[in-house]
Amino acid sequence: MNKAESWLEKTLRYRFQNADLFQQALTHRSATNCNNERLEFLGDAVLDFVVSEVVYLARPEAPEGDLSKLRASLVKDESLAEIALELGLGEHLILGSGERKTGGHRRESILADALEAIFGAVFLDSGFDAAKEVIDHVYEQRYRELPDVKDLRDPKTRLQEWLQARKIALPNYELVKASGKEHQQRFTVTCTVAGESASTDGEATTRRKAEQKAARKMIELLVGKKNESS
Repeated sequence: MNKAESWLEKTLRYRFQNADLFQQALTHRSATNCNNERLEFLGDAVLDFVVSEVVYLARPEAPEGDLSKLRASLVKDESLAEIALELGLGEHLILGSGERKTGGHRRESILADALEAIFGAVFLDSGFDAAKEVIDHVYEQRYRELPDVKDLRDPKTRLQEWLQARKIALPNYELVKASGKEHQQRFTVTCTVAGESASTDGEATTRRKAEQKAARKMIELLVGKKNESS
């Protein structure tokens, strides 16, 4: 058993019958044509179904729109990448030399796709029940901590509403850095609010995501200050 297979059995509690499927699930397109893109497509569908059932049963009174928002919060790239980092998936990815040099093992989209590819590979290897068991295992804590739908509004909207309720001018977002090749760009954005000396920053693969991260940090900063003064 190699290092990656040992990690899988210990962390995800699963052993592949067909080790080639696991190898493919870990392989990014930058490394070879036999990569994880097709498995990611399949895993994405399996994950959506499993999580849909969980939120449906957990919130029996919730309308369809709220269930969709809950599911989206669990299966979005950001959540998948967070889980992948917690599991230590990045160190086992098979990347091309360019991706290795630019930190591809920490890139949100690559981590998210690889985790979904693993779900798809388990589905092909042992069927739906096995894939569901793996998904339920890695999502266990997030299932227990399902948020209220009102807390799922995007950070920029929540920050704007918070400021408007206190008659404070809308925040300003400034792009301070854009680096990398066109298909691998990273954007850094700062968020400032009138009357606040501190600014917050966010970095992501798109300017919008970077702004959302900066806004989230600003909300935490402002709410923290308000709680300290009360």
